[in-house]
Amino acid sequence: MFDPSGPVLGIDPGLSRCGYGAVHPDGGQPRAVAFGILSTPLGDPLPDRLAALEADLTALVAEVGPRAMAVERVLFQANVRTAISVGQASGIALAVASRAGIPVTHYSPNEVKLAVTGFGAAAKAQVQVMVQRLLGLATAPPPDAADALALAMCHGSSARTTEAVGDTPPGRGFEAAVAAAMAREGAR
Repeated sequence: MFDPSGPVLGIDPGLSRCGYGAVHPDGGQPRAVAFGILSTPLGDPLPDRLAALEADLTALVAEVGPRAMAVERVLFQANVRTAISVGQASGIALAVASRAGIPVTHYSPNEVKLAVTGFGAAAKAQVQVMVQRLLGLATAPPPDAADALALAMCHGSSARTTEAVGDTPPGRGFEAAVAAAMAREGAR
């Protein structure tokens, strides 16, 4: 299931609507491989919904063969019920990735928005439009799928920065990338 040359699979966790998006770097020009929304019936018992999501994510991982998974970090939400179901869906995604041997990285919504739009407090519609533009899609994907594609692109961007500057202490990747770019500019 793990493919070191495969795409990055972004997961925007949710029990009712779980967005997914696979992005392949294709030599620096990201390309959407697959995206959509996995859903579970609201009327079904919770264990059945969790099992259905697990089966869908397992099938998706087998089909896409990702080299990495980027999952939105579960942060505090005003609605406790929503936070719990998002946490459960996130846990399912993490377990599926672990069983498949896929490395997982978490990103906060603000990190993803900053990476894709340049503004950490961007609205969902802005993320959709930028994802559409960056991936050359004919139409903007639905919000949950756009968020998942943005997660995958954020991870790809983060991985390229790490490659460019080497290993850096946590929280220093951006600063090191800027310093390295300035040094290259000064050498010209």
